[in-house]
Amino acid sequence: MTSLADIVSIGNLSKDGNLNKQGKSKQTTYLGELKMKSRKGFTLIELMVVVLIVGILAAIAIPILRGRIDAAKWSEGKSMLGSIATAIRAYHAEHGIYGDPPTTFDVGPTGLGFDLANGDLDGTYFLNTDFSGLLSVTMDPALTFLIRCDNTSGGNSGEPPTAPVAYTLDNLGEFLPIAAP
Repeated sequence: MTSLADIVSIGNLSKDGNLNKQGKSKQTTYLGELKMKSRKGFTLIELMVVVLIVGILAAIAIPILRGRIDAAKWSEGKSMLGSIATAIRAYHAEHGIYGDPPTTFDVGPTGLGFDLANGDLDGTYFLNTDFSGLLSVTMDPALTFLIRCDNTSGGNSGEPPTAPVAYTLDNLGEFLPIAAP
C-alpha cells in the first residue's frame, strides 16, 4: 500500500486512485472532460521576433550586397580598360616615340587593332560604345595616356552598374572612379 507522502513525492493519482509503474498516474479520460496535451510549436510573438530579426539583417545586407554586385560588374569594364592599355603599350612599342599616337580602338594605321564590328570590346555589362575613346595619348618616351569607360549601355544584359558613373585608367595603371556630377 502506498502512503500519502509516497504519492506526493512520486506523482499524481489518477481519477481511479492508481499509480503506474513509473510512479505517474494513469491518464484516464472521462466523458465530458478535455484531455490537455502539451503543445509543440512557436508562439506568435516568437515568430514576430524572428521576422523582425530577418528584416533587420536584410536591411543591412542588401546595400552591402548591392555594392558587391556593382564591383563585380565593374571588374569586366576594368578588364577591358586593361586590354586597351596593353594595346596602347604595344602600339607605342611598334611605332616608337616619333610615331603618330593612336586615334581609335578599331583596326587601321592609327588604330589599336580591336575589331569593333565583331564585338572585341563587347561584354555582358559593357559595349564598345561605353569606351569614350583615347582621352589623351602622348608618344614621348614616358608614354602617357588616359582612357575612360562609362556605364551607360548596360552591355548585353541591359543592367549597367549603378555606381560609380565611370572609371578612368592612366598610364600608371591607376583606376580612378568618377562619381555622378
